[in-house]
Amino acid sequence: MSVSSSVRRLTAVAGVAAAVVGAVALPASADDHHHGRHHRPVVYISDVQYDSPGRDDRSNRSLNAEWVEITNDSRRAVNLDGWTLADEDGHTYTFDHYRLNGRATVRVHTGIGRDSRRDVYQDRRAYVWDNHSDTATLRNHRDRFVDEVSWGYDRDHRGDDRRHRGDHRGDGWRHGGDHRH
Repeated sequence: MSVSSSVRRLTAVAGVAAAVVGAVALPASADDHHHGRHHRPVVYISDVQYDSPGRDDRSNRSLNAEWVEITNDSRRAVNLDGWTLADEDGHTYTFDHYRLNGRATVRVHTGIGRDSRRDVYQDRRAYVWDNHSDTATLRNHRDRFVDEVSWGYDRDHRGDDRRHRGDHRGDGWRHGGDHRH
């Protein structure tokens, strides 16, 4: 056997091995990218106004100026029936027969009002979101974590697994958690 033919065989074997390893590695890395921690869920908390402007006089107008926005980034509508939005003290709002259209946002107000496609109301007579520090947590109808936003905390308070989105709403506002579906 000549040197050139054994080099060709080794090169061919190495090429086949590289192709097999590449074929096996590609789906895994694509899967890791798709389900990784750094992508935003399809439905997420997009904005929070936890401190209603003006005096906190518990008027319905002031209560409704406290809100959380939920956005659907996909093209398809998402049925939010049974989904919950809660604060750290356990105040929970449950969506009832609500579909969030694709590329749409709904604002969840604290006070009393008439639900529409863009605005829903918790029908409360007291504030929910703490002005100093709190966390808004969104869960689906199976009580699985979807998204959360925290504000007013030291950036190192919650640990390294949180994704910072900058000071979106003032001091310390941020998204957090594992954003896997």
